[in-house]
Amino acid sequence: MDKLLISGGTPLEGSLRISGAKNAALPILAATLLADEPVTIGNAPHLHDITTMIGLLGCLGAGVVLDEKMCVEVDARNLTNLRAPYDMVKTMRASFLVLGSLLARCGRAEVSLPGGCAIGSRPVDQHIKGFAALGAQIEVVDGYVRGRVKDRLRGAAVQFDVVTVGGTENVMMAASLARGVTTLSNAACEPEIVDLGNFLNAMGARVSGHGTPVITIEGVESLHGCRFRVMPDRVETGTYLVAAAATGGHVRLNATDGSLLGAVLDKLREAGADIDVGEDWIELDMRGRRPRAVDVETQPYPGFPTDMQAQFVALNAIAEGRARITETIFENRFMHVQELNRLGANIGLVDRSTALVSGVDKLKAAPVMATDLRASFSLVVAALAAEGETLIDRIYHIDRGYETIEEKLRQLGASVRRVSAR
Repeated sequence: MDKLLISGGTPLEGSLRISGAKNAALPILAATLLADEPVTIGNAPHLHDITTMIGLLGCLGAGVVLDEKMCVEVDARNLTNLRAPYDMVKTMRASFLVLGSLLARCGRAEVSLPGGCAIGSRPVDQHIKGFAALGAQIEVVDGYVRGRVKDRLRGAAVQFDVVTVGGTENVMMAASLARGVTTLSNAACEPEIVDLGNFLNAMGARVSGHGTPVITIEGVESLHGCRFRVMPDRVETGTYLVAAAATGGHVRLNATDGSLLGAVLDKLREAGADIDVGEDWIELDMRGRRPRAVDVETQPYPGFPTDMQAQFVALNAIAEGRARITETIFENRFMHVQELNRLGANIGLVDRSTALVSGVDKLKAAPVMATDLRASFSLVVAALAAEGETLIDRIYHIDRGYETIEEKLRQLGASVRRVSAR
C-alpha cells in the first residue's frame, strides 16, 4: 500500500493545469449508455474512480477506447449485460448512476447498492422515488436494486424530499428517453448538474433549467453520438488554492473556471489571500503571510461545498485566531480531525456537525492516516505547512480524486514522493 512522504515548511510557488472534474465525468460516462451511437468524452481526469467507471461500462458490454490524452470513446450500441455487480459498485458510489441510463435505454437493470467513502448516510431512496414516478417497477433484493419498465418510462412530476446530487443526475438521465415531459423540483444546482445537462443536450436531449431547483426534461425517442469536453474540477482548484494559502505561497492555476468557486474564493480572501481571476485561470498570493482564521458552514451549491470543508479545517489549523466549522451535508465528515491533531493542531469537536479550530504557530510532522477522499488532502495541506517529514498512509483515497498529485505538487516546489509500504 503506497504512502506519501512530504517534507513541509516550503511555500508553494508556481503554476499548474487543473484536471477535468471527477464529479462531472462520472455521471457523464454513465449517461453514454443512453446513446445509440459512439460518444467521445474529452478532458476526463486520470483517476482510479474514472478507471472503475470505465471498467463498469465494459462489464455491461459497452466498447470503450481510451487514448493517451484521456479522451474516452464509448460505444453502447450492443450492451450484453444489464447487471452492475457488487464487486464493481462497492468501491465507488457513482457506479449507481448507470441505473437510470439502463432503465431508460433497455427497460430493465439490476445494480448493486453503492459503496464509496464512509462519510455518513447517503441513501438512494430519492433515486428510487424518481424512477417509480417515471413508471419503473423497483425492488431491493439481496443488496441489489432491480428495476423494470413494461414499455417505456413516462414523464412525471418528481419532487425530491431533500436536495440530492446523485438523485437529480440519475433521474435526469432516465427522463431523457421517457415519453412526455418530466419536471424535477428541489433539484440539485451544482455545476456538475449543469455539465451533465449540457452533455445530454449535446446528444439530442431536451433538458432545460439545469442549474436551478426546477429542471424540465422533454423526453425524446433516441440520443445520438457527440463529442463533449468535461468541465474543470472546481474541488481540485479550491484544494490547491488552500494548500498555497496555508503555506504562504503564490500560485497560478490554469484551465479552470473561477465562476464555479465563489464561496471558496470569498473565504480565501477573508483569510488574507490576494486573488485575481481571469477567463480560465486563478492566481492566489499570500505574500508570505500567515492566513487568518475563517468560519465555514457547508451548504448545497452555491453555498460553501462540503468537499472543501476538510481543507479549510487544515488551513484554520495554522491560521491566526479561532474558527468554527459547521458541516450540514454529511454527519460523519470530521474523521480528519484526529489525524490533524496528531500533527499538533488544536481542534475540538463540539458535536458531530461542529468543530472549533484554534490556530497554532507551527504544525509538526507525524505519521498520519487518510480516512476518505477529501480528508486525505487536508492531511496533505497540513503536511505541506508542517515542520519535518510527514508520512501519510492509505493514500489510495487521494488517488480516487486527485490526478498525479506528486507531479502537481512538485510543479509548485513541494518536496513530496510516493513510497511503497514494506
